[in-house]
Amino acid sequence: MGLFDKFKSSKPKEEKKANPWIPLTKMSQLDEILKNSKNKTQAIFKHSTRCGISSMVMRGFDGPNFPTTEEADVYYLDLLNYRPISMAIQDKYGVIHQSPQLVVLKNGKVTHAASHHDINVNDI
Repeated sequence: MGLFDKFKSSKPKEEKKANPWIPLTKMSQLDEILKNSKNKTQAIFKHSTRCGISSMVMRGFDGPNFPTTEEADVYYLDLLNYRPISMAIQDKYGVIHQSPQLVVLKNGKVTHAASHHDINVNDI
């Protein structure tokens, strides 16, 4: 028996489920998102992999609060690789670009937009 054996849990570790992010990588998806919002909530999380605040906010999406695929389609936009798409969101949806940012669409309209520490997964 090793020194740390008594601290080990006898319960097997629960495997963490991956969140069902949909990568936003094509301009054409913006039209699909708008169309699909008429039947189901659509959300876009704009994330900068070089930003500490963005990484902190993204961790807030981990866990049981992440919407199910029945509740919403949640898109992930990597701002560093797809900046033109972020600027197109500004033009198409009328939401000024910020990073990190959460944009929620319902019934063909933006119903919520938040950035930085104001982002909350429960707003989806």
